[in-house]
Formats: sequence, C-alpha cells, structure tokens
Amino acid sequence: MVVSIAGGVKPGKLLDIEAKLYRLLIVGKQKSGAMLDGLDEEIEAHANKLAVERDAVLDRLEKQLQSRQIFEAVSSQLSEAVRRSIDFRLAEPADVLRHTKISEQQIMLLELLQSPAPDMNQLYLYVNDLSWLVHDLTNLVNSPSFRAKRPNRSDVKVSDLKLVLSFIGIENLQTLIPYFCVRRWLPSGHPNLLWTTRKLWRYNIVTAIASQTLATAQGKDAAFAYICALQYQLGTSAILNNSAEIFEQIWGSWLREAENSKEREVYDAVLATEFPAKQVYEKVMEYELELNWQLLDLLGFGESRITEVLRELSYTMRYADLSEDAALIARGNAFAKILFLEEQRKLYPQERELIIDYYQFTPDEIELLRGQNYRKLDLV
Repeated sequence: MVVSIAGGVKPGKLLDIEAKLYRLLIVGKQKSGAMLDGLDEEIEAHANKLAVERDAVLDRLEKQLQSRQIFEAVSSQLSEAVRRSIDFRLAEPADVLRHTKISEQQIMLLELLQSPAPDMNQLYLYVNDLSWLVHDLTNLVNSPSFRAKRPNRSDVKVSDLKLVLSFIGIENLQTLIPYFCVRRWLPSGHPNLLWTTRKLWRYNIVTAIASQTLATAQGKDAAFAYICALQYQLGTSAILNNSAEIFEQIWGSWLREAENSKEREVYDAVLATEFPAKQVYEKVMEYELELNWQLLDLLGFGESRITEVLRELSYTMRYADLSEDAALIARGNAFAKILFLEEQRKLYPQERELIIDYYQFTPDEIELLRGQNYRKLDLV
C-alpha cells in the first residue's frame, strides 16, 4: 500500500529533489537556448570565448606538473577570497539590495498592477520615470509581431507613452510590466552566468504561468498569482547578481595584477579559475527564501500582500498550513520543478508522483498545466 504524504512536513526526498533542481540551475553545465527574448544574447559569444580559453589553459596545465600546482594554489586562494566576500555581503540584506536593480518605484508599479482595476494615469506616471521600461514597451508596440495582431493600425511608429500604454491595454500590461521588471532583476551582462540566467528565467516564467493558470481555474486573482510567482526567485536573482559582481571584481583585479607582473603561470591560473558555482548554490539554498521577503521589506513593502506570501513560504514547514495565496504559489512552483527537471531528463517517475501527491494535484490540474504555452506570453 502506498502511504500518502500529502500536505504534511516536507519529506527529505522532496528536499532532495529541490536541491537537485537548484544544482542544475546554478552548478549544472547544461546550456540553455535563448528564452523568449534572447536574454543576454549579446554576451553569448563572450561567454563561449571565455569557456574555450579556460579549457585551453586547463589542458596545458594538465601537462605541466609545476604549472598545475601553481594553478591549484592560486585558484584556491582566489576562490576563498571570493567566498569570504560573498559571505560578508549576504550577511547584510541591505548591502545585497544596494547591488541589485530592484527599486521602490518598480515595486510600487507591481503593487498597482495587481489591483482589480489599475488606474491608467497612475500607471503612466510610474512607467514614465523608468526609461528602460518605456523603451521595452515602445519597442514591443512597434514590433512586427505586435502589429500583426492589430492589422487595422497605421504603420506609423508609436512613440508617445500614453498611446503605447493604450495600444497594449491594461490586461496585457499586467502581464508585460511584471515580466520586464523581473527580467531586469536577473543577472545581466555576466558571461559566467549566461546559462544559469537563462535556466533561471525559464524556471521563473513556468512558475508564474502555472500559478496564473491554477488561479484562473479556481476563480482566484490571476494577476496577483502571476506577479507574486514571478517574485519567487527574487532572492536567488539577488544572490547570483551579487556573487557575479564580487567574483568579476576580484577575478579581474587578480588578472590585471598577474598581467602587470608578467607572471604567465599565475595569469593562466587566474584565467582558468571559474565562477564558484557550487559555493553560490549553497548560499542560494541557505538565503534565498528569506531574501525574497527581506528585500521587499527593506523597500518599505513589509505589509504588502506579496511580501506576506513570500514570508509565509519561507517559514511554513507544512504545505497544509499555508494560506490559499501561498499554497497556490507553492503549487505553481512545484509544477515548474516537474517541468524543468523533465526537460533536463533528471526526474524519475517516483519523484514526479511524490511532488504530485505532496502538493495534492488532481489529474485534471496536471493535464491543464501541461497544456499551457510556457515558451511565449499569451497576450489578449
């Protein structure tokens, strides 16, 4: 007889599945295709070039005992310096926040968008102060794919923000603006994190769309579910951003010093030292859930409905004890784990059944979720 573990204290096997997923996201070497909009596409060549250079140096070091010993010593010292700096940064959430692109204005915008009838005039004022968001929305309206959906429109390009917002429409803005904001918070411009960022973005989008789908099916607030679920990886994004920045600062400084001293073996050792993905993965597992709500709290949104849900998800040990809002986000995230691990061919059938049982998915819900398009945002 199979004993159900539905809703109780999360079993160790389920924690192991979650750890496996984050290892794949952060430590795994699997590459990921451009997700939805070619995130960080411009640095892909740089990332590939850096990987080739490191492989060539490592191959050379393997053939030279003395050089390999120098590499191990230098790389170990560099990695330790990076680890200490990351530990120091993560101990202070306020320092973590300062080194992200998250702002009070963006959170205010997301708070406005989850209301049943967002005020367009308020929306205009918030968006108008975010030049990057104006650029993203204007480019979307003037793109061939968007124009194709509105064949009666003029071919003249739209530049006035009020017209841009009007053409997109409030329902689409509730989807697009959170999407653009959260995408901006992801690590960007870091060749060492290109593939990690793409995998995390994929996982993030699946969580959001799955949560929105479940909310719609249950007659609940779909806009809230989507916006809240997108922020479920806020802590992970912040840790990765901070870690990448620290690594590249220290790594670049050591590389310049070695180059100036003309010590070729030391230079090669620094060049071949990779981003400490395993140590960063451990920090994500330790800090991510608390940072999800701590960062919002620091921005003055401690009483926000989204902050309350993220706080609840970080502290509540049993799925059965979650509020309706938190349970919905937890289930959307659980399905995202299933889908992502299946895509990577890293999920055993018994593990899939364990997730389905614990989060009490019905066969109809699984069928509904599997029928969604997780590669493209569906705009009305």
